[in-house]
Amino acid sequence: MRKSHPVRRTVLAGAATVSGIVLLLALKPASDPASAQAAGGVTAQRSAAAQESPQGGSGQQTGARTVTGDVATTQYGNVQVRLTVSGGRITAAEAVQAPKGGVSDQKTALAVPRLNQAAVAAQSADIDAVSGATYTSTGYRQSLQSALDKAGG
Repeated sequence: MRKSHPVRRTVLAGAATVSGIVLLLALKPASDPASAQAAGGVTAQRSAAAQESPQGGSGQQTGARTVTGDVATTQYGNVQVRLTVSGGRITAAEAVQAPKGGVSDQKTALAVPRLNQAAVAAQSADIDAVSGATYTSTGYRQSLQSALDKAGG
């Protein structure tokens, strides 16, 4: 019996690896539309209540006010940012809406705190995207800019 040629094995192994990687990259996270809609409704109600209140919920900062940016729609879900502004400076930033469901939960849990910190540190919407959460980062920047525009800065 004749052994298979080593080059043939290498080519087949390479083709199988490339095929597997392409298939993995083509996968999209699954999300349940009903649960996403229910979660979005609750968040939207909280957002509306926050927009009506000129004071932040903590009351620790005199003259502080909250401003909620417009909802930015991304491929994986909506993103909306709320800022606390005092003396013309961003003192706090939080995402009141962020993508949920499947892998998005993990990415959101990692990305949103970094984006919140970056917004406060930069005092603008000129913040870096979080690796692995590019769509969420882009939506966050859009909503952040909207909130800054509403705040007048």
